[in-house]
Amino acid sequence: MIPITDLEVILASQSPRRRQLLDLVGIRHIVSPADIDETYLADELPEAHAERLAREKAAKIASHNPDALIIGADTIVVIDGNVLGKPIDVGDAERMLQSLSGRSHTVMTAVAVSHQGRIASGVEIVDVTFLPINDDEIRSYVATGETMDKAGSYGIQGYGATIIRRVDGDFFAVMGLSLTRLVALLGELGVAYDFLR
Repeated sequence: MIPITDLEVILASQSPRRRQLLDLVGIRHIVSPADIDETYLADELPEAHAERLAREKAAKIASHNPDALIIGADTIVVIDGNVLGKPIDVGDAERMLQSLSGRSHTVMTAVAVSHQGRIASGVEIVDVTFLPINDDEIRSYVATGETMDKAGSYGIQGYGATIIRRVDGDFFAVMGLSLTRLVALLGELGVAYDFLR
């Protein structure tokens, strides 16, 4: 096993939450966002879509950094079979939050790790239940600005924590990066996290 501390680690994402999570567990990294086409393929299921995007992000950055370890990720929110991405405007954010109010939805976060021409990936699936929120509360939340760069228009690690009744699954996956899944994928590629000893 190669210690992760011996490798250059590149996060193929500009998400500040993912950067924070890697910092949380001591994985030193640089950021190089991957610009890919995120359009759905015909008949592509949400879970497969998220995993494909995570893999494509990792592969794109790996093609220019063959010796580095690349981490790609993608998070989507699904309710009633509909995928909620990042809102396009305030009205879109408000509509998403209205659809989530008082209900459960599914968060799917895919993680892909690429190293030396190999790639491993997987998807964490988490059920999240919102408290009922009225239109005034929704407008106030959207006005914080927190909702605009997040799938489903909420952030579990910020103001959004006050409107979530329960999380069934990996909290960090809802934030945007499953750390347990990441460590397991590293192991598949022969890279040891080992608490950075």
